[in-house]
Amino acid sequence: MNKFKPARLIIALSICLLALFVLNIFIGAVKIPVNRIFEPGFSEILKLRLFRALLAIASGVGLSVAGVILQTVLRNPLAEPYVLGVSSGAGLGAVIGLLFISLSIGVNIAAFAGGAVTIFLVYKLAKINGRMSPENMIIAGIIVNGFLSSILMFFVSNSSSADIHSVIWWLLGNLQVYKIAPVLTLLLVSLTGFLISFIFSRELNAISLGEEEARHLGIDIESVKIILLLTATFVTSLAVSICGIIGFTGLMMPHIARRLVGPDHKLLLPVSVLMGAAFLLLCDIFSKTILAPREIPIGVITSFIGVPFFIYILKKSRKAYFK
Repeated sequence: MNKFKPARLIIALSICLLALFVLNIFIGAVKIPVNRIFEPGFSEILKLRLFRALLAIASGVGLSVAGVILQTVLRNPLAEPYVLGVSSGAGLGAVIGLLFISLSIGVNIAAFAGGAVTIFLVYKLAKINGRMSPENMIIAGIIVNGFLSSILMFFVSNSSSADIHSVIWWLLGNLQVYKIAPVLTLLLVSLTGFLISFIFSRELNAISLGEEEARHLGIDIESVKIILLLTATFVTSLAVSICGIIGFTGLMMPHIARRLVGPDHKLLLPVSVLMGAAFLLLCDIFSKTILAPREIPIGVITSFIGVPFFIYILKKSRKAYFK
């Protein structure tokens, strides 16, 4: 039985998101009095903080959408881009793009290719005798993740370019950008991913009940899977290519949202994306203030929160989750 009325919850989350957005703009690693932040002398800092807050929202939306899709389509409560190695694959692709391709669009394409290959490998490795269990998915994800991470570190450690060593900081999650174009691009792609998944809400509801039930309803399971998995991979890969690897957001937000509003994806998706955007805004505030004036990579913050949550879900994964 749901404890919250969906409409009230969505309104409350929207207000919380707006409040965190405003707070994120006023709070930074360098303290600036609130009454002076809008002065001309601080216009560049204000602009960068605005870009950063918008990127946190875009990343939170995209990663949450990807988490909902992966958990439902793969019928695995532990599925999310970071755990399954999609983020590492996209990160490796992005690093290869940075080393060998100068154009930013080339980096994005390389990141998408890396993420797509990774989800394909994990899916194939997890299927044994035509069957796939949550345990197999996690084991396959860990294997692929470790392998790709080792290749990634090989490229970084053996590069003579000074720029590539800064990639290590970027890979830990970095929301600082200096141009609005990548922010708007990710925001547009994340919202498009949300719209696509929302259009397929009925199909996602059916798949969550089981593939046989979905087929009885006349749903082309394989086509739906391909569309949604490509959507999740593209959104994740673009997010990684712009702001690095931010883990566990796609794991936690869908789970919490499902507890609040139930399994209906017409409610689950909007609540998940609102929570994901608010969560990353909050984590970004922590990353800027805990050790100010130094910053902590936001991926470190999300992992610190996400690992205990992952362990909790792992212990419950043996029970039926989708009902």
